[in-house]
Amino acid sequence: MSPTLLISKEIPNLSYQPKGDRFDISWQQPLSTLLGMGRAAGADFVEFFLEKSNYINCLAEDDTITSITPRLATGAGVRVFRGKADCYVSTNDLTFNGLKQALEKALSILGLNIPQGSAFIPEINLELFRDYATLKNKDTWLSQCSNMQEMGDILLSANQFIEKKASKVRSRRAAYFRDWQEILVASTDGTFARDIRLTQSVGYNLLCADGQNRSSIGKRDGDTSNPDFLRQWNYQNVAEEVAESAGKMLYADYVESGQYPIIMANQFGGVIFHEACGHLLETTQIERKSTPFIDKKGEKIAHENLTAWDEGLSDKAFGTIDMDDEGMPTQRTLLIENGILKNFIADRAGSIRTGHPRTGSGRRSNYSYAAASRMRNTYIAPGEYTLDNLFSSIDKGIYCKKMGGGSVGPTGEFNFGVDEAYLVENGKITKPLKGATLIGEAKEIMKKISMSSQDLGLAAGFCGSVSGSVYVTVGQPHIKVDSITVGGR
Repeated sequence: MSPTLLISKEIPNLSYQPKGDRFDISWQQPLSTLLGMGRAAGADFVEFFLEKSNYINCLAEDDTITSITPRLATGAGVRVFRGKADCYVSTNDLTFNGLKQALEKALSILGLNIPQGSAFIPEINLELFRDYATLKNKDTWLSQCSNMQEMGDILLSANQFIEKKASKVRSRRAAYFRDWQEILVASTDGTFARDIRLTQSVGYNLLCADGQNRSSIGKRDGDTSNPDFLRQWNYQNVAEEVAESAGKMLYADYVESGQYPIIMANQFGGVIFHEACGHLLETTQIERKSTPFIDKKGEKIAHENLTAWDEGLSDKAFGTIDMDDEGMPTQRTLLIENGILKNFIADRAGSIRTGHPRTGSGRRSNYSYAAASRMRNTYIAPGEYTLDNLFSSIDKGIYCKKMGGGSVGPTGEFNFGVDEAYLVENGKITKPLKGATLIGEAKEIMKKISMSSQDLGLAAGFCGSVSGSVYVTVGQPHIKVDSITVGGR
């Protein structure tokens, strides 16, 4: 027997002090000991999630920097499973005693306690340290990002430029944020992994007005893993695009309500698939029995021309991660193939409770949330058609070029505004339209996406759910929906 085997009565005297200011291998000993305590208490599974974050955003309105908001945070969360039941406790105290108290609290909620007296506490044998941050040279990222002065200078320059390109300008907004996060995950299955994430986003919002006519157009770009992202933002090209769209929509006619075939643009057009279908393929929805697809795996749920993926691998995409927040390496998950439902999006808890395999999709906003099944980069795959094929198939319909905000019900009923739309007549775009709202239901609309072009495009997005707000990618090529309800005048 090892002479270093821990017994319960020695626990009050334990004191570990990890080295340095980063999560490194010096955390192995205290975490393996804490995990062993959890198992000795009778837990089936225990996981620690440690986090440090450094966030800042900057907002320029017209010719003034109106807001700079920094935020620093450090904390940890412990999740304990007993059968299919689990408990999550978070803390800002990353000392050994602080983490131990959080563990004890989580155990007690499930009716478990660390054994006392001379009971043995076998330490958990963790894997060789998986350090994605060091492996991919991420440790210097934060110091290489734009400082506050540079942020402000770039955003003000962008606002000055867009004023020259647009007419009837009422307000100009340019906004940027940088979110740096270091995480460490250790669990009783041997997981011991570290990563650094760097997520950045910058964009415009332009409001134009002339009498009773108004138009509001925005465009946002996002990136992971590039400290020079803001410096490389081509705000001149973006400004020209946004200004042109706002000008067309300012005097556009209102759309007439009715049933139409529509063409939805690529990139952010994928937000409807994300909201109306993607969420219904997460195991959190299966656990709640709130998805119409709960027992449809292997069955046809969409048009045979539709294939869809969720993955965390696309270079620099907004939802790309080297590992999820449960320490699992990222994966590529085929959701739908030629209309057939192939897989669900699963985290650890979802896998335990539903039987669907984990997909590297356990994600959380920060340490105060337990991980849950969440999308990463989710998109409809490119098809075999050209844009001309799509447009020529429509006698009278609507081209939805830029999607706006919307809402989705718990089982997939949705409505989404369209910020930029055009009438399509005899296969040609004829005039701009405004006021369009797309109304439908996921299980019905999926069967009507009959054509996909070859121009897959991805766009940055934000997704809120049970584990907070996470960064995601939405996307698709141009698609044709055979018929959908369009609200208007």
